[in-house]
Amino acid sequence: MKNLMKATLGAAVVLALPVLSFAEGRSIYGPDNRLDYFEASAGMQTLSNSVVSLWQSYKVVANASTGKYDLSTRTLGEARNLCPSEKFRDQKIGAFCSGSLVGEDLVMTAGHCIETEADCADTKLVFGFKVGKAGETGPSSIAKSEVYTCSSIVKRYLGAGLGADYALIKLDRKVTGHAPLAINRTGAIKRDTKIFVIGHPSGLPLKVAADSKVRDVSRPGYFVADLDTFGGNSGSAVFNLATNKIEGILVRGDEDYTSTPAGCDTVATFPQAGGRGEDVTKISELSSFIPKLPAERFAGYVDIDVRDMLMVMPADNTRVVMPLIRDPFKVE
Repeated sequence: MKNLMKATLGAAVVLALPVLSFAEGRSIYGPDNRLDYFEASAGMQTLSNSVVSLWQSYKVVANASTGKYDLSTRTLGEARNLCPSEKFRDQKIGAFCSGSLVGEDLVMTAGHCIETEADCADTKLVFGFKVGKAGETGPSSIAKSEVYTCSSIVKRYLGAGLGADYALIKLDRKVTGHAPLAINRTGAIKRDTKIFVIGHPSGLPLKVAADSKVRDVSRPGYFVADLDTFGGNSGSAVFNLATNKIEGILVRGDEDYTSTPAGCDTVATFPQAGGRGEDVTKISELSSFIPKLPAERFAGYVDIDVRDMLMVMPADNTRVVMPLIRDPFKVE
């Protein structure tokens, strides 16, 4: 993923970050672990259903005759002049950033993806931009129920230079058919933690990329990892492999493609432990602004059957929710 965080191929984006130079910039660390939706495990597919792609409004147009939205796309190979053997060369691209649903009408993304309220109003959020089976190249239209508009910026931060980079945006209506994702609220992330990312690299249909781990947690506001990410992954949720909770937001990285003597471009690669790594805003930077899920709000409570209690209760199936307390019969 390029260090200037390309928002979309061919779109001009002005970022409040210094120009950084990494002579050996790479985006793929070790093997290319990117998988299409249909190739991912059932658990990762469930998480993927709550990941969303961000599009400029003019690329998502209502079609009165079909009742759907038509998506303006082109192939990755065409856009990047990719060599014939490159992965995903024939798939469609169109999204400029990625995001994840973290509330009933709240999406989390990178701060450089949505900078102003004008940007917000001009952004469509599309669920379900994915490859559902082998041989497909991505949808050219999408159901109206899967398309939302950015209504307002709830919270945004983009510091000068390296550091935290995030935005929480409110949608024009509550999301149906997709569940908000859980985040790590402990604020702790350790080096070598196994992680994976779900998003839209280079604006492609949704990809899952695993077999990655955290390299460095010492940076203020972000950590560094060996994730296989590209421009378009900006705003992608980065998950803990053990818990499936979000640990951060993909925000920065290295160059995506390199030129070859043959006159075409190829995906940039590097050894698993090589390169500078990809930068992920720590979820602790914005967790206080993300509403708790129902399961989190009732944490510390236990659902019990009152018939099991040693007291006279009504002879029915009444169930109650009570605070979790210590065993009163245990001597401590």
